Amino acid sequence: MWPRIGGLRTLDLGTPGEMRARLNTLVRNGVKTATAGLLDEYADEGEELEHVGERLALVDDHDTLVGVVEVTGVEVVRFADVPWDFARSEGEGDRSIEEWRAGHAAYWARVGTPVTDDSRIVCVRFRLVSAGDGVLGT
Repeated sequence: MWPRIGGLRTLDLGTPGEMRARLNTLVRNGVKTATAGLLDEYADEGEELEHVGERLALVDDHDTLVGVVEVTGVEVVRFADVPWDFARSEGEGDRSIEEWRAGHAAYWARVGTPVTDDSRIVCVRFRLVSAGDGVLGT
């Protein structure tokens, strides 16, 4: 199971270190409003998919709360069918869906979970509702 903070499931983006710090900054600046995960990882870790309205604790490398996001959409699609609109909302600077796919395929291969066109991807959209201890909105 994923760790919890104050009853909220945690959202730990990317890999620890520079990547996670950069992604958290993008979320806190309102640039990153989506993230993609592998459906198989949910089953492997005994977790249900996120649901609209659920709040997640955004954490750093030390599982320290750096913000809270609220899920605004969840969709499961084949890797080859992830839409450009979703990929762009990840806010990581990809200039095309092909660039997004290449970058994500390389990332998942690096962390030991290579993907194919048929791999099932969980596309989660969210909005930042608080940064640290201050509530930004409801």
